[in-house]
Amino acid sequence: MKKGLKSGACSLTTPGNLVESNPNSNSNNGASAKEKDVISSSGELENVQLKPSRDASRKKLCGYLNKLGIKGPIKTWKSRWFFYDENKCNLLYYRTAQDINPLGSIDLSSASFDCKVENGEGVFEIRTPSRVFTLKAISNQAMMYWLQQLQMRRWEFCNAQSRFPVGSSQLVSEPLAGRTSGVDNEDFLPLVKTPTEAVGLKAASLPAPQTSTALQNISLKHPWTEIQNTVHNICGSKQLWGNNGNVFTFSEFQEHPENPDEEQEAQVEAGCAVKGGTLQDGRMDSRLNWVRKARWMNSGFPGLPEELSRERNPMDKVSVLQQQILTLTEEVKSQKELVKLLHKALEAAQQEKRVSSMYLTAAEDKDRLELVRHKVRQIADLSSRLEALEQEKKELEQILTLRDSHIQELKEHVQLLMEKNHAKQEVIMALTEQMAREQSDPLQEASTITVETLYKQQEEIEHLKDDIEAYKTQNQFLNSEIHQVTRLWTNVAENEKALLMKCACLQAQNCQMESKYLTVLRKLQEAVPGLPSSHAELVRNLIQEALQWDVKEKAEEGFNLNPVSEYDEYGFMTVPEYEVEDWKLLAKIQALEIKSNNLRSQEVVEKPLRDRWNSIVELSPSAELKSLIRSGIPVEHRQRVWRWIVSRHCGHQPDHYQRLLQQSKSTEHPACRQIELDLPRTLTNNKHFSSPTSQLIPKLRRVLLAFSWHNPAIGYCQGLNRLAAIALLVLEDEESAFWCLVHIVENLMPADYYSDTLITSQVDQRVFRDFLSEKLPRMMAHFEHYRIDVSLITFNWFLVVFVDSLVSDILLRVWDAFLYEGTKVIFRYALAIFKYNEEEILRIHDSVEIYQYLRFFTRMILDGRKLMNIAFNDLNPFPMKLLKNRRLMHREELEAELCELEQIKAAYVKERAEQGPQNLKEAVSEEEEEI
Repeated sequence: MKKGLKSGACSLTTPGNLVESNPNSNSNNGASAKEKDVISSSGELENVQLKPSRDASRKKLCGYLNKLGIKGPIKTWKSRWFFYDENKCNLLYYRTAQDINPLGSIDLSSASFDCKVENGEGVFEIRTPSRVFTLKAISNQAMMYWLQQLQMRRWEFCNAQSRFPVGSSQLVSEPLAGRTSGVDNEDFLPLVKTPTEAVGLKAASLPAPQTSTALQNISLKHPWTEIQNTVHNICGSKQLWGNNGNVFTFSEFQEHPENPDEEQEAQVEAGCAVKGGTLQDGRMDSRLNWVRKARWMNSGFPGLPEELSRERNPMDKVSVLQQQILTLTEEVKSQKELVKLLHKALEAAQQEKRVSSMYLTAAEDKDRLELVRHKVRQIADLSSRLEALEQEKKELEQILTLRDSHIQELKEHVQLLMEKNHAKQEVIMALTEQMAREQSDPLQEASTITVETLYKQQEEIEHLKDDIEAYKTQNQFLNSEIHQVTRLWTNVAENEKALLMKCACLQAQNCQMESKYLTVLRKLQEAVPGLPSSHAELVRNLIQEALQWDVKEKAEEGFNLNPVSEYDEYGFMTVPEYEVEDWKLLAKIQALEIKSNNLRSQEVVEKPLRDRWNSIVELSPSAELKSLIRSGIPVEHRQRVWRWIVSRHCGHQPDHYQRLLQQSKSTEHPACRQIELDLPRTLTNNKHFSSPTSQLIPKLRRVLLAFSWHNPAIGYCQGLNRLAAIALLVLEDEESAFWCLVHIVENLMPADYYSDTLITSQVDQRVFRDFLSEKLPRMMAHFEHYRIDVSLITFNWFLVVFVDSLVSDILLRVWDAFLYEGTKVIFRYALAIFKYNEEEILRIHDSVEIYQYLRFFTRMILDGRKLMNIAFNDLNPFPMKLLKNRRLMHREELEAELCELEQIKAAYVKERAEQGPQNLKEAVSEEEEEI
């Protein structure tokens, strides 16, 4: 009995009511699905109109398909009624079209489709993230129709889900404009004509595909659903047959519609709404019986007058009746098998119930004890029987194994005999053909062979043409599937990109708001002495809370409003720990501003640069690479580029580093003590060096000791520990860090830069003062007016390449360009730092305040991109030839001054040596006079 198709939204429309049904609500009673009062109390039955809730032109996607069972005990094809739910993009499947509860569903929103010629005719696959469903249609045309319709419905559902709701941010909605307007016009596969005999509502009235056995089509994984559907069908049949004793006479259906096909489709969909509803008063009235009669009339039974009236030929009527009889016979067989199973389960339950009743009705404890003992004896007997059966099973398995092996041997022997026989037959055939050829006419023989060969070739050509057509169809569908999945993936990627951009903007705004909040607190902190005590205490509490506001606490709450982490990618503290609260506030404000700038430039600047770096496969010196390195190397590429730069200038000697380590272990270097003193003072704001037990401390020790033995002329100089520490953080491998240190000291820096006299370092300070006078004359005049010696600040910049002076993000960009171009980068960035803060410095008119500002002003640089533009664009031209000439000139001047100082020192020592004996005699004579 047909109960209607399962739809995402079916409705019964009356003049005053519109009720929608839920297809997923399963009934727990045996009568039917829960129903609502779908007909208005004031309306008449004759005025009821059955309509589909969706557009009438939109055909429902439903029909019978064979589904391959892969998990159950019976792995075979099972006939299932499939129906597409448009609301959830699910493909529901039932045992028959008359069932009320689905056996399962397939989520198509994230599924892909595939068809392979080698699988057979009509076989295709639906691949979901959790499972692969193998289905089979009655023909290739039906298969292509299903695949094409499923593709179209998946596209429509995904486009509808991907759109943002009204009121979304313009930043998100703009990239999505025009992308979800409709389905792509590119047609890889032409529209397939609807196979009405296998797909659609009319297919529900046709008999279900036959199976070899009655139980083969029953779902053993869903017994409860099978029982519900069976009971519902039986109860519905009894109600209809029991009404006036005649199923064919309904007074309500005397008037027939003009278009019976459309009326049938509307009534079938209306049955979905009745099936999905619930009774409000818990009882069934006559109007719901009317709806069930309507569904009965459309269910395709042979006794229906409308069905028989359409058949003009009596033979057609007989064939329809025979088909219905076969369908009902198979249904009765399957129901009988199911009833047998239920009877067996019922007998076991009744037997258990009788034993339990005897135990409960026993008058005395002795009787109960006897019953328990009887049960124990039965259990022991069953256990012994089970053991015996298991032993017998093992013996039978052994016998079966022996028989299988014997059968296998016999098969092999038979196969050998068959091969011998086949060989003999081939020899006989060959001899027979040879004899026939000798006896027959040579021309007739050639003609016969030619005709046979031609016939075989034509057959092979026809088969190949069929295969080619099948592969063309498969290729067209797969191209369509790849194209559609790619577009869906592109849409999702663009949505994700838009959301990430919006998130970055919101995080940047949050950083700015928090920075402004901390700035206000700092201003209030300066005004604390003039505030009342209660207000001053409140300001101090707010400052304390702001300084203790940690990211980890917000992450535990699941909603992070502060995107500033405690450490960056290389372990540097983003907010250094200062003892003065004012400096702490400034450090946190600076960290927030830097994070805000990075977030804002991430999509506009950083992402294009990262894409350019990703496109570089092999590194080679070029103007483009130089420009990219100046812009900063991304974290994921920095280690590779640094290794390439070092390897270009330092030929790695095999085992050289290991020999140096062995030498440092066997012999103590004079600089070993100084190295141990400097290790705890290396990068104290980095978590990898802040503790004596950090993992990088032993590596740094070995690198410095190896370098002291590698370059005895320098040995060790204070500052080398910081250079080696930065190399270790980026390169991670201590041998690579050692060669990086060698490259800096011996290739990039001039000679004697780290010698005992530091003569070249002093020369660079004089050269820098010349450049400062030329590039920034106002600032140099300001320094000379207040007698500021800039070398007191900049000497350490040049010695350790800005380590512990700039924030880590800007510092590593400086190192990127420094390793590739050399010491000229240090001059560029040193001048850029003063240019960046020129206006602030010119506003200070006190020498002490200027020195205090110059001690920390490098930490106040927030925009690394702006500093880079100043260094490499605003300060041009900056020729290397000019730098070399200035170094040579100032080195000659400095050497002359040092030589003059040496002469003065030698004259002074000589004079003291000559005056020494006379002073001694005078001192003795004075003592004698005292005596």
